[in-house]
Amino acid sequence: MGAARGAGTAGSRSTDRLPDPPTMPKHARELPSNWPADWPFRPHAPLVSAAHAMVVTTDRYASQVGVGILRRGGNAVDAAVAVSFALAVVNPEAGNIGGGGFLVLRMADGTAAAQDHRTRAPLGASRDMFLDDRGEVSERATIGHLAAAVPGTVMGLWDAHRRFGTLGWDELVEPAVRLATQGFQVTERFLRSFTPQVVAGLARFPASAALFLPGGRPHGLGHSLHMPDLARTLEWIRDLGPDGFYRGETADRIVEEMAREGGIITHADLASYTALWRDPVRARYRGYALLSMAPSSSGGATLAEIGNILEGFPIGTLPWHGSRHVHLLAEAARRAYADRNHYLTDPDFAAMPLRTLTSPDYGVWRARDISLEAATPSAQVALAAEAYRAEGQHTTHLSILDEAGNAVSLTTTINSWYGAKVVVGGTGIVLNNDMDDFTTKVGAPNQFGLVQGEANAIAPGKRMLSAMTPTIMLDEGERVSVVIGTPGGSAIITTVFQILSNLVDHGMDLAQAVLAPRVHHQHLPDQIWYEPGGLPVAVLEALAALGHRVVEREDFAGDVQAILVLPDGTLEGVSDPRRGGVALGY
Repeated sequence: MGAARGAGTAGSRSTDRLPDPPTMPKHARELPSNWPADWPFRPHAPLVSAAHAMVVTTDRYASQVGVGILRRGGNAVDAAVAVSFALAVVNPEAGNIGGGGFLVLRMADGTAAAQDHRTRAPLGASRDMFLDDRGEVSERATIGHLAAAVPGTVMGLWDAHRRFGTLGWDELVEPAVRLATQGFQVTERFLRSFTPQVVAGLARFPASAALFLPGGRPHGLGHSLHMPDLARTLEWIRDLGPDGFYRGETADRIVEEMAREGGIITHADLASYTALWRDPVRARYRGYALLSMAPSSSGGATLAEIGNILEGFPIGTLPWHGSRHVHLLAEAARRAYADRNHYLTDPDFAAMPLRTLTSPDYGVWRARDISLEAATPSAQVALAAEAYRAEGQHTTHLSILDEAGNAVSLTTTINSWYGAKVVVGGTGIVLNNDMDDFTTKVGAPNQFGLVQGEANAIAPGKRMLSAMTPTIMLDEGERVSVVIGTPGGSAIITTVFQILSNLVDHGMDLAQAVLAPRVHHQHLPDQIWYEPGGLPVAVLEALAALGHRVVEREDFAGDVQAILVLPDGTLEGVSDPRRGGVALGY
């Protein structure tokens, strides 16, 4: 098969492909031989089983809120709304009402939908707004008021509830109001977000420092943190819906903050924000159906392309994380990210070859020059959609499945930890720095190392490209099988794919699939990232011999929240122990 691939066999599938999808394992399998002996995450305690419903989030308080909503008769969308607002309190480094995100749902009646509540550029934004006098990208793209795009979370949650929710809006926001008013205990996970860089950034802004750095330092472990300003903001949202955020007192405070500190968000930006419903990206992998997010997120399309490229290789028969397995993951991602970075953008601003990029036939064609004997330098990976047609970071995620079988996968972000490091005075709102997700300068990497193209350039009212990949996988009977998503910046897409592949190709149980070491390639820079200690020395040497540059990196592997439905209907949930969330069910 390797020789045929290297020679190029466009338009055909390998005859060595895997058979129809295997049954998901009910019990833990033996660990793969390349699982590092000293790997800190051993698959035992993180897996939670339930008979009826499951909520998996990055924080125990938030998961408890979600289960409470489900027990009161709310559905998965109700729980997702309540959890999202709770995360804005207890997970302020990433959970947010000052940012935006994407929601993919699949209702028990078969309805599937995808909602884009991504932040968008202010109407006063301009293409070169972050370039300094030398034409280089300045820090204003990542820190401070100018880095903030118009938030979309509140409108998105409101619109999702309006269309699919069952409980009253006030019931869903109230738990977050209570958490902000009564306070919550500072955890070790919360404290780990205060890196030296984050502390230095927050210290530059008085309202941020007052909330998170009293006396110049983060709150101590176990401290009860109260957020009265945020509680008042949430009360306005509870009582007035989106008008409590995009108009009135909260909007006035945001605009006043912007005018005072050099930001450009105006009343017109806030009042005109809308969440958009889009058709989910639909793809198949090894007989399973995937529902994922469409642009302005690149997640679904890139996930589909990686899967379509690898569908013709029997990676389930290869040693897991052996050199050939990692090589194929890298080669598929290299090609898919090249297409992502060049073609994908806000669909309201440019046409994209989306049908081509997600086509199984294009995956075969894209894989035609993959060799098993050598890495393909990224500089030689041509942009291929036109040729084919001519021939023929910080972020958080929640996964919820309710008793009726309704599923929600929702990823939300303020981009970096604590976003722009700006808390809007008097509101408790932490603002995003999503503007850095645009192409601030063609050829220049953003904070995640992505080198993106002209299609993603800044324009007024435009939504910046994202890698968020909220995904729902269905089995052959079109029943929900997996609900999954993660933060992780540019590595979100490869993280989601690897976990699905661990389940489908390698027969892992959910705990093994989530805890397993991860790798990543994103076209540029031309290198494979791997988690510290995640690959054996012999594999590293073999990858280098194939021509790969392999780099150990600690901060790319995400914070996965996943649910698996076993053949007997049992639900299993795993919250990634890399940061430490909680799965709860009943």
